[in-house]
Amino acid sequence: MRTCTLACRLLTCCVLVASVAVCDADDWPQWRGLNRDGVIHEPGLMQTLPGDALPRRWTVPVGPGYSGPAVVDGRVFLTDRQADGAQQFERILCFDADTGETLWTQVYEAVYTIGYKAGPRASVTVHDDRALAVGAMGHFHCLDVETGEVLWRRDLASELDIQMPIWGIAGAPLVVQDKVIQIAGGKGAACVIAMDLQSGETVWSSLDEPAGYSAPILIRQGGQDVVVCWTGASVSGLDPQTGEVFWSIPLKPRNMPINVATPVTDGEHLFVSSFYDGAMMIRLDSDRPAATRMWHRIGRDEQNTDALHCMISSPFLQGDYVYGTDSYGELRCLEIATGDRVWESDAVVPRARWATVHTIHDGSRLIMLNDQGELIFGRVSPSGYSEVARTQLLSPTKIQLPRRGGVTWSHPAIADGVIYARNDEQLIAASLQED
Repeated sequence: MRTCTLACRLLTCCVLVASVAVCDADDWPQWRGLNRDGVIHEPGLMQTLPGDALPRRWTVPVGPGYSGPAVVDGRVFLTDRQADGAQQFERILCFDADTGETLWTQVYEAVYTIGYKAGPRASVTVHDDRALAVGAMGHFHCLDVETGEVLWRRDLASELDIQMPIWGIAGAPLVVQDKVIQIAGGKGAACVIAMDLQSGETVWSSLDEPAGYSAPILIRQGGQDVVVCWTGASVSGLDPQTGEVFWSIPLKPRNMPINVATPVTDGEHLFVSSFYDGAMMIRLDSDRPAATRMWHRIGRDEQNTDALHCMISSPFLQGDYVYGTDSYGELRCLEIATGDRVWESDAVVPRARWATVHTIHDGSRLIMLNDQGELIFGRVSPSGYSEVARTQLLSPTKIQLPRRGGVTWSHPAIADGVIYARNDEQLIAASLQED
């Protein structure tokens, strides 16, 4: 009996050790984190916020850009733009996560012919020893994460004869096994392409459609990987190995594509929402790669919206409900089944056209950064929104948007208990760990 008790205790200790290992903090290797869902697993984060500004670990100067940081193995990756008259460049930057020291910089010419010229849109995607970055004009680089050496590069705009979206290329690269998948908007059936991770050569191309601005995500259906791509004309599920179209649901714009928010899923449903074209709920088949439209709701215009008209903020599904930020900053709760509105709140961000809130899920609470640079802890439920704490993280700046005192539109990253965020002038790191 004593031997069994000791054995049980040893087994319990092993389970606890394993549990601690599972609870270790994640890196933030790509757009919206580890799984592109804005979810973190960070033990020991503070539960409230200081009344004054959150103390910074470090601050480094950077140029303007809409792209958020990626954080992997003690390195922070970011892109920005440098312009001085006719001289126009994009930069890929790598910093030490502990000190902010610049580890390497890769610079290349990039002449912008697009609107909103602040800088690159897409976050860097880090996979093993490679950093993958796409610029606003379609310049694609695969770099060595330690040295910044260019392993391969491509000029997608010229190679694919891209029908350039008015605001440029915005969707962050997605790595699936040995392939890099990019929504590019190439001529013919080359809206989406897959490139070999090692060589950069095109493996397949798919969809004869215009590009949108949303990043692709990876889901599972019937034991099969499916890449969900929201283009300027459809929401489609593709085979990541071949580019075969498993399913496609039309979503053509009535004005122009403004589909910036990332598709979100709970495994049974897939939800998309755009500024002009409202919201669509899709039911995913669990037995095979197939999908059907549940509902699509669209308001009369951008101020008289129905369901949810997201601009930059990505929504999320929680239980039987959808939560997201509408066209002028209203946080809304909808029923998944119908799209009917349950409640609306103006408490998170000042009301304005294209008001933005980036949301990160830490257990049952939300860590939010609004477009005024305010860091907010809060919660949502079918009964409403409740705020726990709020503080100023960084100041809004005017190059991304010169109106209403400026904005902070870039998505933050949280890794190893530290939040990393940028505006047009600086990248900052601030600890969120309890003292």
